[in-house]
Amino acid sequence: MTQRIFITGASSGIGEALAVYYAEKGAILGLASRRGEALQALNERLGGRHACYPLDVTDAPALHRAAEDFVARFGAPDIVIASAGVSAGTLTEHEADLAAFRRLMDINVYGMAATFAPFIQSMKAAGAGGRLVGLASVAGIRGLPGAEAYSASKAAAIAYLESLRLEMRPYGIKVVTIAPGYIETPMTAVNPYRMPFLLPAARAAQRFAAAIAAGTSYTVIPWQMGVVAKCLRLLPNALYDRLFAGAPRKPRGLLK
Repeated sequence: MTQRIFITGASSGIGEALAVYYAEKGAILGLASRRGEALQALNERLGGRHACYPLDVTDAPALHRAAEDFVARFGAPDIVIASAGVSAGTLTEHEADLAAFRRLMDINVYGMAATFAPFIQSMKAAGAGGRLVGLASVAGIRGLPGAEAYSASKAAAIAYLESLRLEMRPYGIKVVTIAPGYIETPMTAVNPYRMPFLLPAARAAQRFAAAIAAGTSYTVIPWQMGVVAKCLRLLPNALYDRLFAGAPRKPRGLLK
């Protein structure tokens, strides 16, 4: 049976890698991103049979229209993947960074909820087995210096997805939280520091897809970063502060 999958952030990075992976498996896709030309180019690369939705995930009415169109054309999706996200170095002491802070929270948290909302009723009606997939980050497990907004947004995404998982449980809809470590994407390309366990996007997509198929409630990929994240979570604050106070920062003002 052909899978029906809706993906935000599909024009680059993890979203693009997932689109390529699922298209190669024969799925029919709804591809959403702010960059319309890049979406069309991706669709052509994938055979031209998919639906493209140029939109911003903070635009809930646009997502509602996209969902209505997708469901009308293909039926309720089997999988909805909220992959759209941005990152930026932010420092609260700089008032100029507050705009970036709001934008990060809007895209990484509100945009995720706005992506899922218009699909839930049709997925409930279709019966058990659907997947709502949210891309969080290991940066949401402990706050990183210079990344106040990004860490906060990903921590919020993790908590949001956990709440949603409980709400969807009675309907047989699995909510999958994926917390990537360092993946080779335009978002990480600007990082001016060494990134341990860096994983190519195509290989990451394969591992993400396996977790999605299994309905895994929460996973860190690559697994090595999951071990690191667990250890960091267990560190007392005083030790964590001492170890990470001088950690390298992402440059301020980059929304990638």
